[in-house]
Amino acid sequence: MKLYYLPLALCMTWATSAFAGVFVTAPKSNSNVATTVQYVATAQTSCSKGVSAMGIYSAPGKLVYKISGAKINTLLNFSPGTYHTVVQEWDHCGSSSTAAVTINVGGSGGGGGGGNTFSNLHQKGGWQGFALLPSSYAICSWCKSSGPELVWWRGVGTNQPTSNSIQHHIGGKTQYADALWNNHLIGDFSSQGLHDTNKTLIPTLHNFTYDVYYFAKNISLSQALEFDINQFFGGKGFIWGHECRIAGGHEWDIWDNAGSHWIKTGIPCNPVNNAWNHLVLQVQRTSNDQLLFKSITLNGKTSTLNHLESHGNGHNWYGVTINYQQDGNKNQDPYDVYIDRLNFSYW
Repeated sequence: MKLYYLPLALCMTWATSAFAGVFVTAPKSNSNVATTVQYVATAQTSCSKGVSAMGIYSAPGKLVYKISGAKINTLLNFSPGTYHTVVQEWDHCGSSSTAAVTINVGGSGGGGGGGNTFSNLHQKGGWQGFALLPSSYAICSWCKSSGPELVWWRGVGTNQPTSNSIQHHIGGKTQYADALWNNHLIGDFSSQGLHDTNKTLIPTLHNFTYDVYYFAKNISLSQALEFDINQFFGGKGFIWGHECRIAGGHEWDIWDNAGSHWIKTGIPCNPVNNAWNHLVLQVQRTSNDQLLFKSITLNGKTSTLNHLESHGNGHNWYGVTINYQQDGNKNQDPYDVYIDRLNFSYW
């Protein structure tokens, strides 16, 4: 085969123009989405001066978001319906390019779940915070949120990335100390008024979806972030624990109930720093009371596990709860994570 060579300058011009344009990774065009939609996009241009700005149109002539630079990672709220949105870039040479993204917005809490949904749980009451200290990592009965072993708090802070987000902070003096936030949703001590006093609802629930957005300006300081779904009844305990190791190795682990230890999944976990990350966890309690870890979706990429585990001891406790946890690193460096659009579906 005969090879043909182009002059270097011509090759560079062709390569630059070939990759010019707007590239949208989320949402996917013609996809079904919840009313809160994450847009992730980048732009390139043949203009030697680069991209000036990017924007999002929800309809022709209706610019709903604009930012300087060549990257977008933002959350937008839509009412149910079909939208022919457009992501556009403008460069410093006076040119622009676009990418069309049609979305079908539904009215559910999102995440591909079904049944009933608790929406915006991050803003609801019922959250309790606890310190977990090495090496046992049992709940510390003497620890105070002011420290010194672990400093932790949640609430509306300063420089919020969105007005609806809730800031979660940890610090302190003890290496690898963790802060656990827990909320009792259904059953005993329900914070949402769903006490199920006749114990007829919880045994019928088999499917759960944990859907959340989170943002950190220094995510590398986190040893790990943990998101758990818990179900207890009939003396049985079902804990679908999911841990994203960050400083600990950028991998997802899941919880072995019977063995009380973490299992490496081999699935990478690389949340984006200084940007919104969208996480959806899908789990199921099977008909023979096994825990099925179905899938983990981070920023639009779904990793299917379909991994089965045995249940543990429920200690005669009755309810459905969720956890969110931040783990400290080897220096116990203080860091903050902002939570938004936390929805939980059950059926």
